[in-house]
Amino acid sequence: MKNRFYGILLVIGLLFSASCSDSDGSSQDMGTLRVQLTDAPFPFDLVAEANVTIFKVDARLKRDDMNAETEEGMEDNEGENSGSPFVVLMEEELQVNLLELTNGSTQNLADIEIPQGTYDLVRVFVRGINVVLKDDTTYDLKVPSGAQSGIKVFIKPGIVVAGGLTADLLLDFDVSRSFIPKGNIKSANGITGFNFKPVIKASNMSVAGTLGGTVTTLEEEMAVALEGVQISIFAADTLNTTTFTDVDGNYGVMGLLAGSYDVSAELEGYTMQSEEGVEITAGNKTVQDFELLLVE
Repeated sequence: MKNRFYGILLVIGLLFSASCSDSDGSSQDMGTLRVQLTDAPFPFDLVAEANVTIFKVDARLKRDDMNAETEEGMEDNEGENSGSPFVVLMEEELQVNLLELTNGSTQNLADIEIPQGTYDLVRVFVRGINVVLKDDTTYDLKVPSGAQSGIKVFIKPGIVVAGGLTADLLLDFDVSRSFIPKGNIKSANGITGFNFKPVIKASNMSVAGTLGGTVTTLEEEMAVALEGVQISIFAADTLNTTTFTDVDGNYGVMGLLAGSYDVSAELEGYTMQSEEGVEITAGNKTVQDFELLLVE
């Protein structure tokens, strides 16, 4: 299971929150946007750090009277004075080691008021991407368009920010597809570098929930946590995402659309366990624990 990349999700969580206004003078046509960054486990035992410097995040406010042709033209309109209705959410350098953000840990990016309305696109501007191996070898990666035009993440359907209501948006950063190793990844000496091809998807948290739990085994009739267990989540027989348990046997997956999933837990040397029909409820956390038995 080691020495290779897995199809897991690195998660960037953007929390759109339009808080209720009392008598503090806040305008009801404004909502509050909290932006957070998080990650899921990245089980590549040769890598110590995967660093990303985020220096700007903005979101596009969709105009109700905008026709499809105008929208399509705006998607490639990157000029600072283009007139595109982008709202800046944060504009300061923040370096993050993505491997430190696991199982629901988050890094705040922004907490500001923004105009209410529907937002259908987020752009994340990045630079200073590098991967550091455990032997301190560092590879600086090129950022294709990420520094100039930002990494575009479309939100379908759009996320609605309204005064007095809360809307949450989660951006899932697929690490295994975004950090692509070059050379022989079985050893640090065999790696010659990495390519950075960011793959991010958006989940509307108003219709999504979280799955988490603990995986253990029995040793002398005592429950012992298992690290490195692969948790696979399937929707309609299609793999949705995977993650891995930490040193305490815990796992967590955010941004799963409400619905029914099949979940399996697998670790070499143990019998795979599966649970069918695990229900994910919007805005809530579903707990699904597993107990794995040694292969006889």
